[in-house]
This record gives sequence, C-alpha cells and structure tokens, in this order.
Amino acid sequence: MNERVRQFRYETVESLNIAVYQIRANKIRSFLTALGVIIGIVAITMMGTAINGIDIGFDRSLAMLGYDVIYVQKGSWSTMGSWWRYRNRPDIETRYATEINRIIAGNPLSELIVAVPQMSTIQASARYRDREILQIFALGTNQDYPLTASGDLSAGRFFTAQESAAGDAVAVIGDDIATGLFPDGRAVGKSIRLRNHNVRVVGIFKKQGKFLGLFSFDNQLIMPLGAFTKVYGKTPMVTIRVKVRDEKRIPEAKEELTGLMRRIRRLPPGKADDFGINEQQAFKSQLDPIKNGIAVAGIFITGMSLFVGAIGIMNITFVSVKERTREIGLRKALGARRRTILLQFLIESVMICLVGGVIGLVTALSITMLIQNLLPDFPVSFSPMLVLASLVVSVATGIISGLAPAISASRLDPAVSLRYE
Repeated sequence: MNERVRQFRYETVESLNIAVYQIRANKIRSFLTALGVIIGIVAITMMGTAINGIDIGFDRSLAMLGYDVIYVQKGSWSTMGSWWRYRNRPDIETRYATEINRIIAGNPLSELIVAVPQMSTIQASARYRDREILQIFALGTNQDYPLTASGDLSAGRFFTAQESAAGDAVAVIGDDIATGLFPDGRAVGKSIRLRNHNVRVVGIFKKQGKFLGLFSFDNQLIMPLGAFTKVYGKTPMVTIRVKVRDEKRIPEAKEELTGLMRRIRRLPPGKADDFGINEQQAFKSQLDPIKNGIAVAGIFITGMSLFVGAIGIMNITFVSVKERTREIGLRKALGARRRTILLQFLIESVMICLVGGVIGLVTALSITMLIQNLLPDFPVSFSPMLVLASLVVSVATGIISGLAPAISASRLDPAVSLRYE
C-alpha cells in the first residue's frame, strides 16, 4: 500500500514538472488556450463581487434608515415607477403623527412606540457668506426625529422640544454641508442663509455616507417643522416615520398602523387604502430583479467563455498528444503505465486552466480595486469564497476538457507510436 502511494506521488510530481515545462516552452499558446478560462473567471468573479457589494451596501443603508422604522406615505415603495396608481390619493398630513401618538398612548399593548412627522424638499440650497451648497435635502420634523433615525452628532446638539414647538430657526446639518460652508470646522452657532431666512446651526451629524451609493445622508439639513414651512412653505413630500417596538414583528406593526390610518382617514370597510405603509423589505423586492439580472448575465458570459475555453484546451491537448506521440510510445515501451500517461496530460490541462484562473482572479481584483478608487462610495466585496469558487471552476474545466485527450494518449499502442512521424 505504501509502495503504491509512493509511486502515485512520484508520478504526480513528475507530471507536474512536465506540465510546467510544457507551459513554459509554449507560453503564448498556453496563454491563448487559457483565454476563455480567464474571461470566464473574470465574469464569475465580478458577478459575485457586484452581488456581494449590493448586499453589503443595502444592509449598510438600511442600518442608516433603521430596521425598526416603518413609513406612512402617499405611495408604495413596492410600486415604484407606477405613480399613476396613487397620484389622485389625498396627501399625507403632518397632523397624522399627533393622532397616531394619541392612539398609541391609550394602548399599552401597541406594537408602535412613536410617530414622527417629516416634510422635505430637494429644491434647497444653503449659503454662508460667499460659499453656497446646492441641491441639499432639507427636512422639517420635530424633536423626536432622532428616535427614528440613525446618525450621531459630531458637534453641537439636536433641537429641543421648546425650539420645535416654537418653530425656531435652528438646524442640524450634515457633514458635507458643514465642511462645504465652514472649512475651518466652526459651524455650530453660525447662521446660514436658506432662501431669505437666517437659520442658526445647532448641531452637525457625523459622516454617514450614501444610501445604496446614490443619496447622500451627509447632504441633509434638518430643522423644526414650523421653521421649515416658513422657509419653504408646505410641500407634498410628507412622511410619517413610525418606530416599532420589535423589528421582528414588523408585519404586525404594519397591520396595526394600517388600521390606525384607516381610522384617521375615516375609510369605510371594503374601501381600498389610500395611503402606503412602507418598510425596508420593499427595497429588497426592488433589488432582487437587479441582482438576478446580474447573476443571469454573469452565468451566461461565464458559461460561454468556459465552454469556448474548454473546447480550445481540448483541441490544443489533442494537438499536444499528436506532437508527442513518439515520446508517449517511448515512455510506454520503457514501462510507463496507461494511468501515468493519462495523469500527465490531465494535469497539464488542469495546470493551464489553473494558470488562467489565477490570471482571471488577478484581473478581477485589479478591476475591483479600480472601482474602489473611482467610486469610493460604491460598496464592493471581493469574497474569499469567490476565490475558492473560481479555483474549483478552473480545476473542473481542466478535468472536463483534458479527460478525452488524456484517455486517447493513454490508449496509444507503443509500437505504433514509436513509428509515428
């Protein structure tokens, strides 16, 4: 038994040495042969990287929104792009938050904790002396807003209940606004200009990044509702943010909130809801088709590339067998067994695919690093599992493409092979 293991180990090492020699001796041919594998590995690796990046960015963005928050809005996130379905619905009003809180206070078993009104506009700009930030996201709310949103302060404070009730002209700003208007870092206590109104900065949010790499949380300005309406008037972009008691019971909380909203809107039984109750799960349903599309495209490109690559490797391996027919005959005449010859060409095929796989991984990693440098806010993840999967695919391709030529080589007759010209 030990002799067989020792012999098999010797044959394997010898076959590896021969495979390395052949690849070195035919560098260009080996590279062109492995090109299909390289493209396939790049495709499957980039596909996995993109999908992992979307998942990471999505989870990171949801953490910013808060997993335990649901939203009352005019439309539904699950029907994005179908605005005509709810364009004639009555607008959401900020007073709904007060009525929801009153009902919650009378129900100690409620799944809901607090409702916070929010009115917003993206048609805003902020100015301080000769500096101006355009297209900021201005938001009016009350002092309970931090209960429904993540984001710590790097300086100052959030506005108080008294400031909220009085509609004082105070604001908490994002990091991009603070650094853009106040490069010296001294924003708290200064007054910025919003349209024709002066608003005093009382706090600055820590840098948070972007939602799904698109909307920046660092470009927002939050102020009391009263102050917001003085500056921008009443806008139709109204949301009621509702914090739930347990994020694992979101469906029950949504059902309760739906009942409260139907009661507030005085909708009779049988009439359809004229509002939307949204949660983060809707984003997942929107992202799943994108991820599936990336996966299908990646699998198709990978499959075609590996198929073409496997055919190329099989063809070149057959050519190699023909070129080395006399060598095979000589080795068999000197006592080499069929298994030894088969192992030699099979290892050579696998070696070419592995080299192609490694080149593909290095290429994919280089592309990933380039994306990280060009788009730092876009999450990318080069998972170790992708490396393992790519190497397994490379080895499998080598075995499949090299098996037939290896079997053909192992079955050559020594006498006929020695006479081959």
